[in-house]
Amino acid sequence: MSVVRILIVEDDTRIADLHSRFAMRVQGCEVVGVAHNLADARIMIETLEPHLVLLDLYFPEGSGADLLREIRTAGLETDVILITAAREVGPLKEAVRGGVFDYLIKPVSASRFHDCLAKFRDYRTLISTGECIGQQEVDNMLHASATNAEPAYSACLPKGIDLLTLGKIRGALEATPPETGLSAEEVGTLVGVSRSTARRYLEYMTAAGSVCADQVYGTVGRPERKYFLLHGNDAG
Repeated sequence: MSVVRILIVEDDTRIADLHSRFAMRVQGCEVVGVAHNLADARIMIETLEPHLVLLDLYFPEGSGADLLREIRTAGLETDVILITAAREVGPLKEAVRGGVFDYLIKPVSASRFHDCLAKFRDYRTLISTGECIGQQEVDNMLHASATNAEPAYSACLPKGIDLLTLGKIRGALEATPPETGLSAEEVGTLVGVSRSTARRYLEYMTAAGSVCADQVYGTVGRPERKYFLLHGNDAG
């Protein structure tokens, strides 16, 4: 098993130390550096060549999203997991479009942190073999619940539901903290479809048993229908 080289980019020294200790507990992972500002992070990414950057979103001097874009623009073989206290949909949308491996909401539990890094470690092991892979291997690595969800989706999808869009919408929900949920409008923005289209797919997934819906009251008291991905027994 190859060692996953991790760089932690976090301005809060206490949180950086906590995440470092979490990461070192995951077999096959090694913390090669800790940067407390974006300038140091850029230097460390260039010199240490980490496989994975655990990146905070907000810094006094700028946004971690800028660093994410720089990594992608440079074509570096470095993956990013965004760790942030932000609960707004905007940062999540930008992170998904930027190609983050995962998106963690602070405070991150030790078990969620461990599962995230273990999944990335297994992903690195898979792609380092240089062999051809099938859909099952991809689903096992990136969407562990996908195989559990398959029975809920009929082999003959109803009219107006296509598998590609269905997968994108499920991916948006998987990238969202389970307790947060998404509205049809938010899902539509994330995957690039209209609100009505997103709602049609979400209601189909709700009927299939992989998603649940609930009325959530916002700060102004107006109820909003939000959708939450079910784990474990989602879809049977």
